Amino acid sequence: MRTSIVAAAEDSIRNKAAVLIEALPYFQRYAGRSFVVKYGGHAMGDPDAARDFAEDIVLLKAVGINPVVVHGGGPQIGAMLEKLGVETSFVDGLRVTDKATAEVAEMVLSGAINKQLVSWIARAGGKAIGISGKDGNMVTARKLERTTRDPESNIEKALDLGFVGEPEHVDTTILETASASGMIPIIAPIATDAEGNTYNINADTMAGAVAAALGAARLFLLTDVKGVLDKQGELLTDLKPADIAALREDGTIAGGMIPKLETCVHAVEAGCEAAVVLDGRVPHAMLLEFFTSRGAGTLISA
Repeated sequence: MRTSIVAAAEDSIRNKAAVLIEALPYFQRYAGRSFVVKYGGHAMGDPDAARDFAEDIVLLKAVGINPVVVHGGGPQIGAMLEKLGVETSFVDGLRVTDKATAEVAEMVLSGAINKQLVSWIARAGGKAIGISGKDGNMVTARKLERTTRDPESNIEKALDLGFVGEPEHVDTTILETASASGMIPIIAPIATDAEGNTYNINADTMAGAVAAALGAARLFLLTDVKGVLDKQGELLTDLKPADIAALREDGTIAGGMIPKLETCVHAVEAGCEAAVVLDGRVPHAMLLEFFTSRGAGTLISA
């Protein structure tokens, strides 16, 4: 019995050593580079998933990679609006953000969620700093312009979503300074325009803009699906922008996956080495995707 226990322990050690050896080339290749991670969805509300995520981020920092986290918080904003009795409306599935809604969004994103993530990183042994696009004038926003087509007249008209914005410019100084000091930046997707108006920005969009500005080695979009699936439900592991255009044209990708992939394409065409859409519900999915030959999601590269 003792011999079998010792043998099992030795097998376990050898397996762990094999994993480390497999990961070594990736450690060496990407030491000193940035990984931008958009965190949200199911993983955000699951304590076990949150712990795994924090450990993954701290591990990345420990092996010489500079992780930058951008987080969402739509459900938490909705819950707080309801609790405070602030009425909200939607147009074409998009929340109209008036001044009261924008103030609540900033309170939830830059306050509760941001600092909770900072504390998770601290419990995992890392040092994180919580910021928003406002800090250090990191992100300058502009009002998001969207259009919709009237179903009766077929006339296209502008949508006014209020204080919903998109990044116009990203100054990476504060991110590079924090990373060089051993800190892990945790970014709330809030920013101001040139006139000082505060805007709520989609977290995927913010993460893509940050990844492009940093020339990041990877942009990770953690979602609640395995990645991009074909019409048979099989995972598509590698895509180019032209592939994505074709998949959209034939209806393979639709709904909420379209803006995620648009973010990935914009990021890789603007300086990010590659973007990955993967399932944040899978324990350590980010590490499986990057540090093993098997992968775990859909990789988009130019």
